[in-house]
Amino acid sequence: MHKPQYRIGIGFDVHRLVPGRPLILGGIRLEHELGLEGHSDADALLHAITDAVLGAVALGDIGQHFSNSDPRWKDCDSAVFLQEAIRLAREATYIISNIDAMIMAERPKMAPVILEMRRRVAEIAGLDIEQVSIKAGTNERMGFVGREEGIGCQAVVCMERDFGGVPF
Repeated sequence: MHKPQYRIGIGFDVHRLVPGRPLILGGIRLEHELGLEGHSDADALLHAITDAVLGAVALGDIGQHFSNSDPRWKDCDSAVFLQEAIRLAREATYIISNIDAMIMAERPKMAPVILEMRRRVAEIAGLDIEQVSIKAGTNERMGFVGREEGIGCQAVVCMERDFGGVPF
């Protein structure tokens, strides 16, 4: 059976903003009066990237691998999810070529922390920072993001066959 040289995956995640939780996005803690609600640390950016990796290699989604009803994942660092998804992709002979992600939030402003997020995501994924793009935008005060009820993230990941250093 022929395996394609490249595969593309897309991921999407949203979490509600609530008091009493830290705001963690892209593997870093942001200063904000609200945090994201969820079973794990609720890092919507890492969740979207994890889903994109799993989707690229047709291994389902984050909920299939890390159920929010499983107590093992309660308050878990979402870096664990991304690293496991990458491990599974490597077993399927694929590695990440690049990540392109988008954060949708009114506040806090993301521009001051984007570079730190890129560094952290690259570190978690074992990539060079040049392989990780993270952007942010608002919803122009429309919808749940615009009303500051939650934050949404999207990610696209390009995976390539890993030939173990052997040219194809």
